[in-house]
Amino acid sequence: MAMKNQYTFTIYAENQVQLFQKITLIFSRKKINIESFNFSSCEVDPISRFTILITETYEIVQNLVPQIEKIIEVYKCFCNTNEEIVWKQIALFKVPTATIYEENLNSFLKKPNITAVSIERNYTVFQATGNEEEINDLVIKLSDFNLIEFAKSPRIALIKKSEGFAREISARERDKEEHFI
Repeated sequence: MAMKNQYTFTIYAENQVQLFQKITLIFSRKKINIESFNFSSCEVDPISRFTILITETYEIVQNLVPQIEKIIEVYKCFCNTNEEIVWKQIALFKVPTATIYEENLNSFLKKPNITAVSIERNYTVFQATGNEEEINDLVIKLSDFNLIEFAKSPRIALIKKSEGFAREISARERDKEEHFI
């Protein structure tokens, strides 16, 4: 049996309502669970960036990029392993303010990737940045300090070897111009 790994898809496309449906339909037809889905602007206006995280076998994943790139509104799709990208998530944690004075929690919250964002009488909200495992570890540790609530963002990622989509689109435009000269 083939081993499943995490894969991050970075899709550059037009910002259209139906596009979300078209992209997710490709994954759902193959019964692939989307673990994280992020939509944002990118370095090329008005193109948008979709970041999708799945866990699947290489055999299944290798056919997805061409299928996604067949969608008219999609300019380019990349698929990368965790080793080929730089990625993070952001999480917010709410704990009772009284607990932040406990010695164990106080020293724990002084880590560089943790910042207090709101200190109220009854609760304090902290922001943490990290990978999935680090965020999950924080949930476990903070549950010992009466964690009230937490929320985390989808994955955000940049491809290590990419020179950016703006350069790729410029190269495509130059290639088109050369064909018409």
